Amino acid sequence: MEIIRIGMLGVAGVMLALQFKSGRPEYALYLGAGICLIIFTFSISGLKALLERIRELQGALNGSTDYLGFLFRAVGITYVCEFCASICKDAGYGAVAGQIEIFGKLSVLLMGIPVLAAVIENINAIAG
Repeated sequence: MEIIRIGMLGVAGVMLALQFKSGRPEYALYLGAGICLIIFTFSISGLKALLERIRELQGALNGSTDYLGFLFRAVGITYVCEFCASICKDAGYGAVAGQIEIFGKLSVLLMGIPVLAAVIENINAIAG
């Protein structure tokens, strides 16, 4: 039922920030960023539990644990970029948010090139 608490925290934070938005918009921004950081810390604890379960499954991968590392880095990059871009959008800096999102996409793409190369090598080995 953690999701209900997180949802309620998010809605309460937004409702409170709306009260400040017309009079003191900087307080609304700070409040929104604070709520985001609190929810981020809850997400990190959830990711720790997921990581423990994945480590249990590593035994079945027979030496292919590098791919899990790529997967977790890709998820981490996308999560951090989305988090930062959302805060920039809330502050009214949509162009900065767009650049953060593009940088995140390019980072994941560059990180995935070794995986793609390994897949192509396996296909060539099977075909040839």
